[in-house]
Amino acid sequence: MSELPSKPVDENRLIAERREKLNRLRESGPAYPNDARVSHFAGPLHCAHDLNDPAELAALAIKVSVAGRMMAKRVMGKASFTSIQDSSGEIQLFLTRDELPEGMYAAFKGFDIGDIIHASGQLFITKTGELTVHLSQIRLLAKGLRPLPEKWSGLSDTETRYRQRYVDLIMSPATRETFRLRSAMISFIRRYLEADGRGFLEVETPMMHIIPGGATARPFKTHHNALDLDLYLRVAPELYLKRLVVGGFERVYEINRSFRNEGVSTRHNPEFTMLEFYWAYATFVELMDLTEDLLRSMALKLKGAMKLTWQGEVVDLEPAFARISVAAAVVAANPNLSIADTRNRDVLAAHCASLKIAVKANAGWGKLLMEIFDRTVEAGLRQPTFITHYPTEVSPLSRRNDQDPGVTDRFEFFVCGREFANGFSELNDPEDQAARFMEQVKAKDSGDDEAMHFDADYIRALEYGMPPTAGEGIGIDRLVMLFADQPSIRDVLLFPYMRPE
Repeated sequence: MSELPSKPVDENRLIAERREKLNRLRESGPAYPNDARVSHFAGPLHCAHDLNDPAELAALAIKVSVAGRMMAKRVMGKASFTSIQDSSGEIQLFLTRDELPEGMYAAFKGFDIGDIIHASGQLFITKTGELTVHLSQIRLLAKGLRPLPEKWSGLSDTETRYRQRYVDLIMSPATRETFRLRSAMISFIRRYLEADGRGFLEVETPMMHIIPGGATARPFKTHHNALDLDLYLRVAPELYLKRLVVGGFERVYEINRSFRNEGVSTRHNPEFTMLEFYWAYATFVELMDLTEDLLRSMALKLKGAMKLTWQGEVVDLEPAFARISVAAAVVAANPNLSIADTRNRDVLAAHCASLKIAVKANAGWGKLLMEIFDRTVEAGLRQPTFITHYPTEVSPLSRRNDQDPGVTDRFEFFVCGREFANGFSELNDPEDQAARFMEQVKAKDSGDDEAMHFDADYIRALEYGMPPTAGEGIGIDRLVMLFADQPSIRDVLLFPYMRPE
């Protein structure tokens, strides 16, 4: 009969019973042996033999040794079926009392769902057509002291899934697939950037900074005791990667963990993963072209199609991605404004007031324009869209547009109302960059916690000369959300931030 519970039972009692079994195991020898070896895995065995003719498979007499977590158990007197789950899937095992060494079948009957076991035997196909291992040996490798959730419902409580991801991974094939997809996406990005003709070099830059920089964000602060020095967890690797471009590495990238001391939401986690890359002798236009090709290539390779579905909404990657300026997007969403109005602070302030957006006294037209964009435009950008030419005021590291210095050669990339990437032609004029840093310092002194510090060493690096360069950051977590059709960033992080229990 099945050991899967049909209704909740006293978990404390089950744990006590399993501890007692463990105590008896300890009395007879090592309770956690470490000498098991595995010859085959469930997934590849199914791929290779599920369609075999039963008689032909029997004639091959294929011997295997497998191991994994016991997920089901059906005892039928002198014979039993069980199934184990390894990293590649599940496979069924068949064992009989009379074909196992003395006492081994009795020991198996004491195993519990969730135990880790090792088994050896010969492959065959049952009368119902299921690939199975006919066992000659079975033993316990690790006792599961806590019972698993009821198999057919898994973990229905979302918070428990996030806090006990290890149980979620045991019980949910969909969860395991999400994180396999995440790994495949990161591997694809590496191959794409390093392919012949692109030649990007993967590098590593510091995660603890003396001066936080590379993004307008509030950093986490820590302290180095031996040096008696305050340090900051990086908010972005940008300034270090551009130092490498100065040094002659003209195409560099880093898949990095960054940290921002900001709110937690379905789109934000205090630590997150970004792809950031820098490309000498390119502009933000080439970055947009590369981003389109990267996403299309990834979709075809990993999903087999140009169309993705996110929360019931179809995202079509095949047509050319829209490219529209911030000003044009704001005017389209706010018909009472004209392009000329987008540079008029008084008009923008009045419009902000009508939208109940608080306006800071030191905010220029650029910041007000972005406030209106955030409120009225962003959520409506459903299909892949590049928003371009951000105000210089809100783009302290971006190159000014040669024809219109009030804006920069910068874009942000949006899908389904969410920002996925930020890229721009880099500011490589050290004097202009120093002046921009000074404006950021003034903003910080006026109470802007997210404004940048003045980084004198970065200015010194620019003074040695940085070639014209374009750089981009892509949010890996949000990209996985899109490709895996997950509604929350917590669904694509193995261990998302949670308040202590």
